[in-house]
Amino acid sequence: MDGITRIADSVSADLKRRLPSQRKTQREKLALLVATMLDVRSANLMDLAAGLPRAADRTDMRYQWITRLLGNPLVVSDEIMEPFAREVLEQASALGNAVVLILDQSKFSDRHQVLMLALRFGERAVPLAWRIEATEGASKPRRRSWRRWPRGCPRVRLMGDRFYGTANLIGWCQERTWDYRLRLKGNLTVFDGAETTAACAEKRTFYLEDVELTARRVRTHIGIIHDPGHPEPWIIAMSERPGYLRTLDYGQRWGIEPMFSDFKSRGFGIADTQIRIADRLDRLILVMALALYWAVSTGQWDALHHATPSEKKA
Repeated sequence: MDGITRIADSVSADLKRRLPSQRKTQREKLALLVATMLDVRSANLMDLAAGLPRAADRTDMRYQWITRLLGNPLVVSDEIMEPFAREVLEQASALGNAVVLILDQSKFSDRHQVLMLALRFGERAVPLAWRIEATEGASKPRRRSWRRWPRGCPRVRLMGDRFYGTANLIGWCQERTWDYRLRLKGNLTVFDGAETTAACAEKRTFYLEDVELTARRVRTHIGIIHDPGHPEPWIIAMSERPGYLRTLDYGQRWGIEPMFSDFKSRGFGIADTQIRIADRLDRLILVMALALYWAVSTGQWDALHHATPSEKKA
């Protein structure tokens, strides 16, 4: 318990530095739950309640403390995540390469789908913002605009799966001069040849430059890869002239999969939660996201100050 309390004090101090206007009671409660999450490594609220270092005789009282925090409308995930997101975006920008953002969705429970915006960081991704909706079957969340997008980055490249490879999103990226690699469905019409994207792939037309896509006639480049043994081709809309390597850049999108595993099977096991209300699940993801940031930053600090021989060589 003392270990959790010490971590909570450190998290609270960090939150105070990043969010000086945050209420003290909210900051301390959130820090305590983040520290407990790091120790318990479970999204199950009863597991968290059992590990929560609070002076309460019964686990159900600690459980109620957690549910009250998760139900607090004053805990706004976007506002709390903003300084953390800004820091990693600045670190990624300092390398001089394009800042790679990944837009993807995943089923976090039987009731909820999560649309996640993440930053590719090394060989994996870290969460920046998310939206949740209760869904039925395999339906996807309704699209909403993010309240804040990163600013000041020298170059941004957005990766998105077939759910998001639309003329609207392509036009949105073009308005902001963002690079993009957006996978397209096979039924979209390419007006320069009056064919669908799937027909172009079947004809082994690998590069289409400055073509008009869908009835909106948005102009874009398209690269197509269909490697042997793969059932479907990659049909990728891109901002740059198409080529094999530029089309292959779309593979950077897979950096989000280890992050989803951290949330689900390999890490916190969010599928075990019985939360039914989307807003409460949103704040539980906030707690896990802050725990991930702390785990990543601690690993970076340790690699810098206690580097292994291989890390020193790198």
